[in-house]
Amino acid sequence: MNFYAVIIGTEILNGRREDAHFEFVKKELQKYGHELFSSFVIKDDVTLMTKVYEMIKEDKDAVIFSFGGIGSTPDDLTREIASKVFTNAELVPHKQFLEDIIQRFGEKSYPHRIHMADLSPKAELLFNPINNMSGFSFFNKYFFLPGFPNMAHPMIKDVIATHFSEVVIRYRLTLYAHTSEETLITLMQTLPKEIELSCLPLFVNENAHVKLSLSSTDKNLNNEYFEIFKIELDKKNIYYKLI
Repeated sequence: MNFYAVIIGTEILNGRREDAHFEFVKKELQKYGHELFSSFVIKDDVTLMTKVYEMIKEDKDAVIFSFGGIGSTPDDLTREIASKVFTNAELVPHKQFLEDIIQRFGEKSYPHRIHMADLSPKAELLFNPINNMSGFSFFNKYFFLPGFPNMAHPMIKDVIATHFSEVVIRYRLTLYAHTSEETLITLMQTLPKEIELSCLPLFVNENAHVKLSLSSTDKNLNNEYFEIFKIELDKKNIYYKLI
């Protein structure tokens, strides 16, 4: 699965608020051995939101956590755009959500709050433990939550625990070598797609060093290719240490 976070909020980009979602989602996924594939912070803009959602939809392995834009003000665009992109459907009132809104706000549900219940016919509600003003999802892989962290975070925690709790164990091996990354690029090019490469060039006292890390769910494969790097460094008498 490729996990995407989409954080919608002009107020984050212009500095009026600070994002709290990225770190939370990253750490929550890490509990189960998952990691974010990509993260976006974008304006409340119809064209931009549509293009980002369409790009993510094209990834057949995508899981999206989208934060913000599901309220009832004119800048809340997520419900309509997400419904069109992910389900190709027009908005209709969701019966249960209508009842929840009316139960909470009574006459003050009208004329605006009631439209929070306008969703795609294919939407399923996501329970909001703070005020029962739901988020929604499509097909158990596209999830749309409020922008407020105190509401969204318990909701996303429940989503991940419910749908993505199968623990993925990744094995990581790392070394720090007194050489430039250029020395090891030829070997890097031989790595199979099952191994994730991280190569961080460093300069210490104007001398090139490199921190190289291999990670995979296949422990034996990871060990095998890591050993190849060690052999190459030994052959060239390059100092390195395991970290």
